[in-house]
Amino acid sequence: MGDDMGGGPVRAWLRGLAVFEGPLPEFLPEHAPADPVRLFLSWLSDAVADGLRDPHAMVLSTVDETGDPDARVLILKGVDASGWQFAGHAFSPKGHQLAVHPRAALTFYWPEHGRQVRLRGPVAPGSARENGTDFLARPASARAEALLARQSQYLADTAERDQALEKSLALVEREPTLVDSAWTRYTLAPVEVEFWQAVESRVHTRLRYERVDGGWERHRLWS
Repeated sequence: MGDDMGGGPVRAWLRGLAVFEGPLPEFLPEHAPADPVRLFLSWLSDAVADGLRDPHAMVLSTVDETGDPDARVLILKGVDASGWQFAGHAFSPKGHQLAVHPRAALTFYWPEHGRQVRLRGPVAPGSARENGTDFLARPASARAEALLARQSQYLADTAERDQALEKSLALVEREPTLVDSAWTRYTLAPVEVEFWQAVESRVHTRLRYERVDGGWERHRLWS
């Protein structure tokens, strides 16, 4: 498009990109289960069965100490009646943010199916046992990196990083049950879960679960 690409041409270019080409699955909210976990796992299973890439990837959104938003892509660690689980280092930016503001949002998007799921609610850290189990389930290289506790810090010398990782990996290999006490498995217990199904007509189908008195209410939303 060249250097002369201004706001108008960019808008026209973006409008010309295909989206929701289909075929898209049908979603009938009146047949949705009473529990959003069941519906989420059904959609996730559909994504896995159809070979969608990284179907368990999600965006975790938090806010920092000043209230500014932050977001990154993580891998879902589990889903059960307690909520949706993810993990990270307590000394990382997300760890610091969750310590100050223990609430977050999760967003899943499966473009080939035209589906997204949005959740938000309070976040709680796991027990020492849960955290340790999650840490030891990680590959050795990932454990070695976590033990350095340097995530998102400035990197001035890649050689220094590589040497530090080599030493940390050697430690992990010598002590395979070593656990980083700052590694944390978090659980987001949603107060809202929204399921969004694209339709080629752009009259999309939306269903929101809202937690009420320990149960769930379901509401259709305008597209």
